[in-house]
Amino acid sequence: MQYAHPLPDTLLERYKSWRDNGFSENEPLLRTLADDGQSPQAMVISCCDSRVHVTSLFEAAQGTFFVHRNIANFVPPNTADGDQTGTAAALEYAITVLKVPHLIIVGHSACGGVRGCYDLCSGNAPGLEDSFVGKWVKHLRPAFDRLPEGGETDRVTAMEKEAVLLSLENLMGYGFVAAAVNAGTLQLHALWNDIGAGTVEAFDAERGAFAAL
Repeated sequence: MQYAHPLPDTLLERYKSWRDNGFSENEPLLRTLADDGQSPQAMVISCCDSRVHVTSLFEAAQGTFFVHRNIANFVPPNTADGDQTGTAAALEYAITVLKVPHLIIVGHSACGGVRGCYDLCSGNAPGLEDSFVGKWVKHLRPAFDRLPEGGETDRVTAMEKEAVLLSLENLMGYGFVAAAVNAGTLQLHALWNDIGAGTVEAFDAERGAFAAL
C-alpha cells in the first residue's frame, strides 16, 4: 500500500530495545499467554488520551487487563439500532467469552472528550456537533445535566466523574452485563485518575461519592 511508511527510527529503536530486554525478561509469561490463551483479571475501559496509562497505574503485566479505549472512556447506551457496536463488542467478548470477574471504568483529569461535551452543551463549541468527536461525546449530555452550580473548573471535573457513573448505568442496559452482575460473577468499578497528582479515586456506593484510594 502506497500510504504505508516505515516506522520512525525512534520507535524502531525502542522496539529493538524491548525485543532484546523486555521480551527476554518476560518470555516465559508471553509464551504461556501465546500457547494457553488469555484469562485477564479485569476488563478496563479507559480513554484514548496518551497520558492515561492504566497498566502502569496498577503495575500490570501483559495478560492482566483486557483493555478497551475510546474517547472519554465512555460506555454508550444499548440502543435498539445497535449503532455503537465497537464498545459493545468488546464488552460482550470480555464478559461472555473471557468471563472477566471485574469491569473497571477509568476516567481522568483534563479529559478533552468530556470538555468537548461540556462546551457543546454550553453552546461554546460551534461546529463540533457535526464532527465524529461531537457525535460521540454528545452521548455524555446526561452527565452535564446533573452538574451542580459552581465555577467552570469544578464543574468540568465533576462532569469527568459523572461521565464515569453514567457509563456504569449504561452498562446495566446490556443484558449480558446485567445477568453477570446479578449472578455475582461480575463486579463493576468506577475510578477517576488525577494525571498530574498521580492519584486515583474510586466511587464509594455507600457514600455516594468518589474517594481517594
